[in-house]
Amino acid sequence: MVLKVVADTNVLVSALVWRGNPRRLLDDGLAAGWQFYSSELLLAELERVLSYPRIATAIARQRQTSSALFELAQGVLRPVNTSPLVVPVCRDPDDDEVLACALAAKADLIVSGDADLLTLGQYQSIPIVTVAQALVRLAQVQSL
Repeated sequence: MVLKVVADTNVLVSALVWRGNPRRLLDDGLAAGWQFYSSELLLAELERVLSYPRIATAIARQRQTSSALFELAQGVLRPVNTSPLVVPVCRDPDDDEVLACALAAKADLIVSGDADLLTLGQYQSIPIVTVAQALVRLAQVQSL
């Protein structure tokens, strides 16, 4: 089943750098045919965050580079062109960009670890869930 997903930057960084459930979601989601979307602004944020000293150190410990992980992400994420939300929803403009990306992608799901997004529960009928909740959905789809 093709599911269109927008994962926010914290989920993507965790998937790329620390593995665990975020990486499982990305790998298993892609294997199940899920499509992951991002925007130019979210990709720029991802590239910036991957170069933060603490994260770059963790990446180096794995004998990787920030640029290699960013290229990997670019190969997986489908780009969409976004328009700013007419009315801001979140106090953080980066969070509004996640919502704008989901609208532009006609996403079925937003996956986040950000409390400001998660408290919304949904945006314009697009559920906003944690990685754990997304993994439950993935397991349900795979069992069909």
